[in-house]
Amino acid sequence: MVRSLWTGATGMIAQQLNVDNISNNLANVNTTGYKAEVMEFKSLLYQTIQTRTTTANGANKPIGAEVGLGVRNSSITSIFTDGNLLETPGEANFALNGRGFFGIRGADGNTYYTRNGNFVFAVGSEGITLETTDGLPVLDSEGEPIILEDDDIVTSKITVGKDGTLYYPDDRNIPQSLDITIGLWQFNNPAGLSKEGDSLYAVTDASGEEMNEAENENLTKTKLIQGYLEGSNVQIADEMVNLIVAQRAYEMNSKVITTSDEMLQQANQLKR
Repeated sequence: MVRSLWTGATGMIAQQLNVDNISNNLANVNTTGYKAEVMEFKSLLYQTIQTRTTTANGANKPIGAEVGLGVRNSSITSIFTDGNLLETPGEANFALNGRGFFGIRGADGNTYYTRNGNFVFAVGSEGITLETTDGLPVLDSEGEPIILEDDDIVTSKITVGKDGTLYYPDDRNIPQSLDITIGLWQFNNPAGLSKEGDSLYAVTDASGEEMNEAENENLTKTKLIQGYLEGSNVQIADEMVNLIVAQRAYEMNSKVITTSDEMLQQANQLKR
């Protein structure tokens, strides 16, 4: 009877975490570049009640009896499908179509990666820098911050090709390359990236080393689209259905605990 109490409790804990994950998806439905996360479950250890044996008549019973001890969360997996393209006019707004990530130099000096292309051109002591809205520099194809040393450049005239190359018009209004390309990186297993908050991801052993699209000809190139942002890939209807399922599962597990408690009460009353 105690097993059923524990099993029901593990189910409630797992479904509560499931609801937490669904609520996080819904909360980020308008977050640029956010990727929906899916809860994965696995069964706990099994307890052997009866091993393979024989019946009273000596016939073989090849199947034993094992009872499960509940469930737990095994992982929360990010789904890296492309989100909808949202038209957002601006010379520093970029959406990605493909498997690539932007490179960002963090405040700690480490490199992080993001799908959020909501950038700004900021004027600093070294020139005009392409940065995130939090002031972190965006990296070029060589892994260095993108800096335009010519202070006379009008950022509203900057255009960016689908390969990430920056262009600026000459005296005849013909776009000329600035010899700067926005860096894009891919991973063998993007679901293995560590989530750092602020739409940033960090490399882990599970994700594999970053692969620079500019240096690896075997990669399918990601298209960069200026004047758009990549919206979240969260599907509200799916999340609402998942929320209802999780709530029902939570209720059923709580009912298991209630039923087990009632059975224990009846067992205790047998001696009276």
